[in-house]
Amino acid sequence: MAEAAGSWRIDTDPDPAACAVVLAAAFAREPAVSWICDGSAPRRTHWFRAVLRAHAGLAGARRSALVDAEGRLIAAAVLTPPGARPDLWARALWTARTGLRCGPRALGRTLRHLAVTDGGAPTGAWTLEFIGVRPESAGRGAGRLLLDHVLASTPSGLHLTTADPANVSLYRHFGFTVSRVTPLGPLSVTSMTRAGA
Repeated sequence: MAEAAGSWRIDTDPDPAACAVVLAAAFAREPAVSWICDGSAPRRTHWFRAVLRAHAGLAGARRSALVDAEGRLIAAAVLTPPGARPDLWARALWTARTGLRCGPRALGRTLRHLAVTDGGAPTGAWTLEFIGVRPESAGRGAGRLLLDHVLASTPSGLHLTTADPANVSLYRHFGFTVSRVTPLGPLSVTSMTRAGA
């Protein structure tokens, strides 16, 4: 039986490890993550754990999740504040964790991806790093509800990148515009921005 959206709630401080599990499932077929992780589910899970662990250490970093009546996370969003970057120690730990758990190829591809996506956010804009819904909860409005929360709680503008062409029209529907398209290996990475309220 499908759960009504009214029984879901927003958690504004979900556990990064729980968010990593949700996002690893949600991004199973996303082109950039599939390319980085070679389509490997264990590698994808380790990759999200390493990324979210590093992200949680950023000053002002935000995570939001949609939680069902039993307390399970069914969707997660990760946002980086304007101008925030991990310090040298956090980058070194992330590099070691990613290289050891995901392999040098995943690490190299992640660094290539970062090289074409970092620094693309307009001044003062937050970056929507990830937003995703568990596959078994997809199609019931969970993603829209969480994205509506993110948009309403981030008045200074948003920036995101996507390698999934289907996402471009979806984000356009929510007021994002394309700022550039960058080729990366087999991918075409689209950068999009949305003005603040």
